[in-house]
Amino acid sequence: MFKQYLPPLPKHKPLWPLGAIAVFAIGYTGLTALAPVAQAQERPVSLSSSTQMLRTLTVTGQCTEKIPATLADVQLGVETQGKTAQQVQEEVARRSSAVVALLKSRGVEKLQTTGINLNPQYSYTNNKQTLIGYQASNTVSFRIIATQAGTLMDDAVRAGASRIDNISFVASDAAIADAQKVALRKATQDAQSQANAVLESIGLKAREIVSIQLNGANTPPPMPYRMTMKAAPMSADAASSPVEAGEQSVQASVTLQISY
Repeated sequence: MFKQYLPPLPKHKPLWPLGAIAVFAIGYTGLTALAPVAQAQERPVSLSSSTQMLRTLTVTGQCTEKIPATLADVQLGVETQGKTAQQVQEEVARRSSAVVALLKSRGVEKLQTTGINLNPQYSYTNNKQTLIGYQASNTVSFRIIATQAGTLMDDAVRAGASRIDNISFVASDAAIADAQKVALRKATQDAQSQANAVLESIGLKAREIVSIQLNGANTPPPMPYRMTMKAAPMSADAASSPVEAGEQSVQASVTLQISY
């Protein structure tokens, strides 16, 4: 008896592998979980107090500190006239050398020549120009202790100087540096005091300094005493010229930006 042979049915692969189905399920779950997050980000975010606009007050403090002027800057010269240029120049050179030697012997500082001049002199008669001689001058400048300036200028005149052009008084570099520090500190305190006065008057309080600007601690140039006088020879027992040095000013300015 013959049995009918039937071939085995082929095994079909599933259309969706199990791994893909798992991944799809996970991905779908993730998408549904992310949806509320996206919606939450669309809500407006309120600004905290730290991100609000900073309120500041800008004030400038000033201070002028006065210190004694202990040094004198002097400018003096030798001037002479004569018939010939050579005669005048030789006389000026002789007297200038004597004055410079005196100044060096007194230990002056910053000694330098500031001018040398030789000029012809003319007379005018009936619109006619006539050479009548020459005038020459040498000028020097130097620095000396203020209390010694009067005596030294008198001695320079005895040595041959015939002009005292000007004299000005200054403080020492060390004294100016110390005064600048004091002026800056007081200017800063002045700025803080101004800020506190303004804020307290309207019921507010200073919080912190946001920025600091130093506007400088300057020393205004001293005012020279212009004398421009021609001195006659002085006797050895003549009284010394009185000299009062006075004070020098140091000015400082500081600008503060303060939050409140």
